[in-house]
Amino acid sequence: MDIKQPKELQSLPLEYKVKITEQRIREWYEHWEGKVYVSFSGGKDSTVLLDLARRIYPDIEAVFIDTGLKYPEIREFVKTKEGVTWLYPIKYNKQKKQWVRTSFKEVIETYGYPVISKEVADAIYNTRRKPDGCRAKKFDLNSEYVQKYGARYDLSKWKYLLESDIPISHMCCDVMKKHPAKKYEKESKKHPILGTKASESRLRVNSWIRQGCNAFDAKRPTSQPLSFWTEQDILQYLKQFNIHYASIYGDIVENEHGELMTTGASRTGCMFCMFGVHLEPRPNRFERMKLTHPAQWRYCMFKLGLADVLDYIGVQYGQQMTIWDVIP
Repeated sequence: MDIKQPKELQSLPLEYKVKITEQRIREWYEHWEGKVYVSFSGGKDSTVLLDLARRIYPDIEAVFIDTGLKYPEIREFVKTKEGVTWLYPIKYNKQKKQWVRTSFKEVIETYGYPVISKEVADAIYNTRRKPDGCRAKKFDLNSEYVQKYGARYDLSKWKYLLESDIPISHMCCDVMKKHPAKKYEKESKKHPILGTKASESRLRVNSWIRQGCNAFDAKRPTSQPLSFWTEQDILQYLKQFNIHYASIYGDIVENEHGELMTTGASRTGCMFCMFGVHLEPRPNRFERMKLTHPAQWRYCMFKLGLADVLDYIGVQYGQQMTIWDVIP
């Protein structure tokens, strides 16, 4: 794929993006002779994806992984959809020689907390296991690795986390989402259609450039037909076609710059995930959670220990917040 093509595709009008996405879905469906499914998280991106896929194939299966980390509004919204298979987080029990259900609490106790970003958490987790490994070089500003590949690979600012006693890991997503999905794919022989956008991370952009929307020959073949969509495209599609979506997002309105935005939550990933929270403007996800979902906020802060981690990285989480802090 031409390196210029991603930006060209992302700049296309929505009507053209819809046609291209529909074509990618058809190609995926026909290639696998219908043995495919839509990965449905209940979020706005996968809601758009499921609508597009079922416009072409009304009976296409959707699969929802109930991690226990979703907002209750998301779970209730998923229940309104027909043809949805529910899966649950699993881990392999070596003694029983079988997969068993697990939880976020068990994951952080076994591996560590998801904090800063998947890349940083991966580097910390593996460097602690192999102090002389290749990832350790990313924490040394003067290493040949950083000097060769540039500042974007420099993780030295997070060295204090590497040296801390806080258990940190990138494994949460693997255990909570990927394990049940891959087990299902192996048993059903079906191949997933994902609602991920390349604009969400550098890794996804690189993957898209390398493989395109439909990665037929990848180790785990996946289709990502929304790769070239933007957040504005998603909101415009929901609004233009009057698509029902989870209530936690609120209404879709225009801001002072003429851009679409939601009056409620802007993202609805895993409620207890700390990836990226240090970059969010205040009130951040946890500060809002304290006001909108106080029971879940108390559980994750004090039962799961997120408060201690957020204190350590200097991120506010609603310790002294009241409703007046978020009302203009």
